[in-house]
Amino acid sequence: MANYSQGAQVEHNKFGLVTVMSATDERIVIKFDDHGEKKFVTTMVAGSLKKSDRQPPAEKRGGKRKAKAVAAPVAAAVAVAEAEVEEPAE
Repeated sequence: MANYSQGAQVEHNKFGLVTVMSATDERIVIKFDDHGEKKFVTTMVAGSLKKSDRQPPAEKRGGKRKAKAVAAPVAAAVAVAEAEVEEPAE
C-alpha cells in the first residue's frame, strides 16, 4: 500500500490535484480545492490516487460577504405597521 505523508500532493483520477492532510493505514484525510476536507477509508481510495510532483493551486480566499443593511428599513416598516394597528377604529 502506498504511504502518503501529510501535505503530499496526489492526483485523484476524477477530482484532479488534491492534498493529503493526514493518513494512516486505515484512514486518509484529503483536502479538495472546491469541497474541503473529506475522510476516506485508505484502501478504498488508494487505487484512485497517484503521487504527483505538481505544485498545489493557490489557496482560495474565502472573502466574507458584507451583510446588507436591512435593519433600518425593516424597523421603519414594522413601526408604521404597528402604528396603523394601534389607531382606534371609527
